[in-house]
Order: sequence, then C-alpha cells, then structure tokens
Amino acid sequence: MSTPTPPLAATLRGRVRLLGVVCALGTGLALAATVHAALHGPRWLLILGLPLTALVLTAYGRIAEDMGTTAPASALRSGGPRAFAPAVVNQVRTVDRSSGRPVTDGRAVDSVFAFDLTVVADGLPPYRVEVRHPLDLQGLLHRSRAVVEYDPGQPWRVVVPNSPPRAWLARAELLTPPEGEVKRRGHGAPVGLWSLVAGVVTAAVLLVLVAVVG
Repeated sequence: MSTPTPPLAATLRGRVRLLGVVCALGTGLALAATVHAALHGPRWLLILGLPLTALVLTAYGRIAEDMGTTAPASALRSGGPRAFAPAVVNQVRTVDRSSGRPVTDGRAVDSVFAFDLTVVADGLPPYRVEVRHPLDLQGLLHRSRAVVEYDPGQPWRVVVPNSPPRAWLARAELLTPPEGEVKRRGHGAPVGLWSLVAGVVTAAVLLVLVAVVG
C-alpha cells in the first residue's frame, strides 16, 4: 500500500468531483420534489420527498460535523481507500478522552494522547489534524516525524499506524516542514457545502421549468 502518485491523486479528485455532481443532482431532485408536492401535490410525492430530503440534509450535517475543527480526526472508512503519508509532529499532549481538555495525570484512565500533526501527502496541500489514541504510537512523544494512514477520498480521516512500513518511516525522517501557514482540517467551506448549494440551485431551476411547462 502506498501513497497515491500525482496521476492517481488527480483521478481520485476527479471521482470526488463526479460524486459531488451526483450529490448535487440528487439533492436538487429531492428538494424540488418536496417543494412541488407541498405546493401542488400529489401526496405520494410529498411522502417520498420529505424523508428523502431529511436524509440528504442529515448527511450534509454529519459531514460538516465530521469536519469540525475541535474534533479529532475521523477513523478510516471500513473498506475505503487508504494510503500512507509522512507527517510533521507539531505537538503531543495528554487530554481527556471525552472533553479533549489537557490533563496533568497522563496515567488517568480517561486520558489519551493527542497528536498534533501536519500531513504532507502527495497531490494534496499540507494540512493539520489531531489524532487521539491511548498509546504513544510510533514513540511520537520523542520524535518529530511520523507516518500516517489516510483516506485519499476524505483526507481528514487520518490514523497513526503502530507499525508502518520501514520505507515510509525513512521517508518521514527526511521530510522538510512545509513553509507558510498550514490550515487545519475543516477550515474554510465544509465538505459538501458546494454540493448543497448546487442542489438548491438545481431545485430552483427545476421548479421554474415545471411552472413554465405547466
């Protein structure tokens, strides 16, 4: 398993864009069906459109919540794509498992390590994440470089493997910290925002066309 090369990264980004278009069309159809049914009927369309719209909006909400800046990095998706990447260890803290607040007793039952990392993956701009784990993985308390495993389709999903390949450990040791400001995951527009906006616009266009056609 290896980090995607730039051509593969471009392919993955293309697939993500295609998925965004599909999501936007699905969102537009669901919203248009619900609004049209609420105003003009039929009832069966409203019964179908309401739960579908609620499901779509709930999905967008979960994605936005997943990208919140205060939450630790999400776990990898079961069966999803995975790749390795080197990372810079910015800081390692001991925090409470539930609240994320720093704790003084690192041996407390509810304490975990919080690894503040800058991930430098091929084909992606460097970004910072926080990974929490009860163990000092890769001995990061005393190291300035790490190897992470991430989801190329959803890069905010990051874990620190306990025993990464030696080749990646060697590559991480040679990693030069990126220059300039590195944004944390979740800064800027949440994932899915543009698909939601495009879906609303699509729904508006569909409703106008239905009204014009009659």
